[in-house]
Amino acid sequence: MRYKDTSDLEISLLLEAVYRKYGYDFRQYSQAHIRRRIMNRMAISGFEDVSQIQSKVLNDEPFASELLQDLSITVTEMFRDPAFYRSLREKVIPILKTYPFIKIWHAGCATGEEAYSMAILLQEEGLYDRTTIYATDFNQLALNRAKEGIFSNKMIKEYTTNYQLSGGKESFSSYYTSNYDNVIMNQSLKKNIVWANHNLVTDSVFAEVHLILCRNVLIYFDKNLQNKVQSLFYNSLINGGVLCLGSKESLRFTDFYEEYIELDTKQRIFKKKY
Repeated sequence: MRYKDTSDLEISLLLEAVYRKYGYDFRQYSQAHIRRRIMNRMAISGFEDVSQIQSKVLNDEPFASELLQDLSITVTEMFRDPAFYRSLREKVIPILKTYPFIKIWHAGCATGEEAYSMAILLQEEGLYDRTTIYATDFNQLALNRAKEGIFSNKMIKEYTTNYQLSGGKESFSSYYTSNYDNVIMNQSLKKNIVWANHNLVTDSVFAEVHLILCRNVLIYFDKNLQNKVQSLFYNSLINGGVLCLGSKESLRFTDFYEEYIELDTKQRIFKKKY
């Protein structure tokens, strides 16, 4: 492989070093995403070039942990893209209601806001008691925050608006308790969520599930890795199961486009063929 400049080669070597030393594989992530995060860390830490980051990563585990946080994706919010959750209520919930027990995989759950959103939606639709939500991410710090279910009060106004626009049936404030500058999600929402460390890049099929949500994660992967992860999702879904992607993601250029029916083209909701 030829590199446009020295920094491209240095970044490639850095990612290889991270994989070999710590087992986290960012080698097939979007180059633009990786470069942006690494250059930001270089500026914060005062390094002159990427090779200095590599040396630090190999010899300083706390610093390596910081870099892993930089490279992971933790952008999320409650009821993110309300129109998507409205479509879930209208087009996916009727399918889920046909099953006696429901398993949902929320892949790349970050700090958990969207997993709690799903729990609220299922509770309002009378399905939560017979559902298990597997919320997974490779970022253990993000998972720890998600499990705590403690979020900043500053975001509650926005979350409340999202909830209302998504077709929420109750008062959003009934799902959390305020505590100084934070809110704590109700224990009733946590009871059927299983938080687990799982890496989409390196790990295998997680479980056989009825619904997979992986929204705005695949946009950070290159085409080959996207195809690999889509294979993972396909093999994890039951026949007739539903796959939900992010607004900028698609099945169209993967090997699996013909294996699904589009339930909602705009909201990227697909049903696996029988």
